[in-house]
Amino acid sequence: MSTVSRYQRVTIEWRALLKLAVPIIIGQLANTAMGFVDTVMAGRVSPNDLAAVALGNSIWVPIFLLMSGILIATTAKVSYAFGRGAELEMGYLVRQALWLGFALGCGLGVLLWNARPVMEMMGVDPILITPAMGYLQAVACGFPAVAVYLVFRCYSDALGLTRPSMVVGILGLLLNIPLNYIFINGHFGVPAMGGVGCGWATGLVMVFMMLAMFVWIRWAPYYKSSQIFSRWQWPEWSAQKSLLALGIPIGISIFAEASLFSVIALLIGGLGANVVAGHQIALNFSGLVFMIPYSLAMATTVRVGQALGANRPRDARFSAGVAMATGLICACISASFMFIFRDYIARIYTLDAAVLAVATSLIIYSAIFQFSDAIQVTAAGALRGYQDTRITMLITLFSYWGVGLPIGYMLGLTEQLGLAQGPAGLWQGLIVGLSCAALLLGLRLHKIARKQIYAAD
Repeated sequence: MSTVSRYQRVTIEWRALLKLAVPIIIGQLANTAMGFVDTVMAGRVSPNDLAAVALGNSIWVPIFLLMSGILIATTAKVSYAFGRGAELEMGYLVRQALWLGFALGCGLGVLLWNARPVMEMMGVDPILITPAMGYLQAVACGFPAVAVYLVFRCYSDALGLTRPSMVVGILGLLLNIPLNYIFINGHFGVPAMGGVGCGWATGLVMVFMMLAMFVWIRWAPYYKSSQIFSRWQWPEWSAQKSLLALGIPIGISIFAEASLFSVIALLIGGLGANVVAGHQIALNFSGLVFMIPYSLAMATTVRVGQALGANRPRDARFSAGVAMATGLICACISASFMFIFRDYIARIYTLDAAVLAVATSLIIYSAIFQFSDAIQVTAAGALRGYQDTRITMLITLFSYWGVGLPIGYMLGLTEQLGLAQGPAGLWQGLIVGLSCAALLLGLRLHKIARKQIYAAD
């Protein structure tokens, strides 16, 4: 193959990847920006409101990501069926995934509603527990709806139709801002709720997004061939088992990373509202930036799954390679931006000097781990396309909980490795854990891709 043809092939794949990824990125940024808006608007009320929303986010966001990870099995399976041209099978898969999503949304919503013992067990300041629980319980009411929305989004993404989730995400963000204003400050007969009002705004937006995505898929012509709504179908154990077998490891993998950040927030909950608020600022902005490689990973799942469904394993490996290179380019840009503008970023959230000092120092660590984070999340996305999820789960559990958290705990809260560094030591542990995951997942992807090619030859 000539140099020109190699370049052309990379360009074609890169354009196809970005065609999928850019709308996902915009949609995911819009979804994450709702948490950003919650944090900023609560922070303008008081540090305690900001800390309460931070603690609530540290619990419901990992649970949400666990649920969304399980339901990403819909993307992996539907994209594979799409590659084979099995349209009616896609409709069957989505109907079954809708039952699974609704059940997960209800069950996890009940779990969030009863999360008070978790905060008490972690030693969170009692002053913060009551408003944090009010925020959590409001969000929990929207969980069944957002689970159904996630299934519709995964189905649409698997077909390569990523624009609907982008549009719905933007509309949800635009709705979230005025709802926050109403519920936080009290307008139109609604009592002023402070940070708790952010939870009710988020729950209502979740319902709106489900309805908007349903309407789009129900009436848009390019979804007709799957015949999702052509018949009523009760849940079937064989299909549920297949979705869970693929989805649970994905969900646990994503949860392992997200919950690591949240456990850190809970561990420092006893250090005072200023430290918690500073950590939340760095974490919130990091989560916003993370949506770029995470969305890229979702697009990679689609590209790899469709190529494998069409029996093109070499194309699948090539797609994964281009995606990882793209992720590293994005990491270079985001890390540079975060390092240079860390002071300005922190001031978006608060003007409190004590909170700013914590936040700006932690944003530096966030900039450092952009590289390993981009590699590990993109590799994991490619592995989902290969439907190789169990080993991925074990790698992430080992890296985050077996390596990252213990090292971070020792550096931050004990004197086993020198003077306790507080939240800075915990974030250093994050860097170690993410780097370990990046290395091991990259090696796993190389092995699986080569195995698929040998099997096809």
